[in-house]
Amino acid sequence: MNTESKTKNCVLIIGLDPALIDFSAPGFASFPGLNAEKVRAGTNAELERLNALGYDAHLCLTDFGDTAEAVVLTRLREQQFDCIAIGAGIRVIPDHFLLFEKLINVLHEHAPQAKICFNTNPTDTSAAVQRWV
Repeated sequence: MNTESKTKNCVLIIGLDPALIDFSAPGFASFPGLNAEKVRAGTNAELERLNALGYDAHLCLTDFGDTAEAVVLTRLREQQFDCIAIGAGIRVIPDHFLLFEKLINVLHEHAPQAKICFNTNPTDTSAAVQRWV
């Protein structure tokens, strides 16, 4: 861990890899007009915003469950995080309920010190983080 990270609150944003998402699927109907490019742009803008606000923000993209737990666990072993945001694509889509539950348990076991926050879309993650750290 670099020394700069030790003086800043470290944030991890966990989300589905937008390249894997079928935005025409029924679960994404509540997000009209959303596509992989918009998700990437919103997420990257939020990472930049968080870093500009003085956080040390990192992104962790997962699949739908085949390797998601292992990917998140690897990231948690690399660095301690003060706050972890879990994206709406994991939380609010009914088909992803078990993935959400599994990831919450990984966080509970391997990052019990971290505050957990939730965004509602790819562009309000910084507000979710600021509520807690």
